Amino acid sequence: MVTGGPADPVRARRLLMGRLAALGKRVGYMLFLVAIVAFVAGATSDFPSKLVTIVVVCLAVGSVVLAPSIVVAYGVKAADREERERGAR
Repeated sequence: MVTGGPADPVRARRLLMGRLAALGKRVGYMLFLVAIVAFVAGATSDFPSKLVTIVVVCLAVGSVVLAPSIVVAYGVKAADREERERGAR
C-alpha cells in the first residue's frame, strides 16, 4: 500500500490519471515548442527537408499526445469539483 496516498481506489485512480494527464500535457507542449523552434530555424535556412520532417512529426505526435491529455485533465478536475460539491451538502 502507498503511504500518504488516498485510501479510496477511485481517488487513487483519479490521482494517477491526473498525473498522467499532466505528463502528457507537458510532453505535448514541449513537442509543440520543438516544432516552433524547428520552423523558425527552417525559415531562416530555406527549409531543409530534415527540419520540415521534424516540424511535421512534432506537430503530429504533439497533437496525438496533447488532445487526450487535455480532455482527461478536464475530466479529473470536473470529478474533483463534483465530489467537493456533493461533500459540502
